[in-house]
Amino acid sequence: AVCHSDDIGWRARIERLATEQNILRVKGYAAVSGKPMRLLVQAVGARVRHQFYLPRGASPRQGRLVVIAEHDDINRAAIESILAPLAEPAE
Repeated sequence: AVCHSDDIGWRARIERLATEQNILRVKGYAAVSGKPMRLLVQAVGARVRHQFYLPRGASPRQGRLVVIAEHDDINRAAIESILAPLAEPAE
């Protein structure tokens, strides 16, 4: 999935994961349309840190986030519904 470059809603959505879904950590990369570098995303609770990091190179334009929670707090459908609006089909 590729994040829309003009949509900063991803940060608020990651913060929502912490508050609504008791998510402990989120980490990974997002491919942002119009940007040659991957976006590194790291979140602990509702604190979200991000920076552009490493050119994509020849790798496919895609991102991947890992969501970490206590076993009993994982609600995959809810997590996916919060993050889904940030993605568009890969180019």
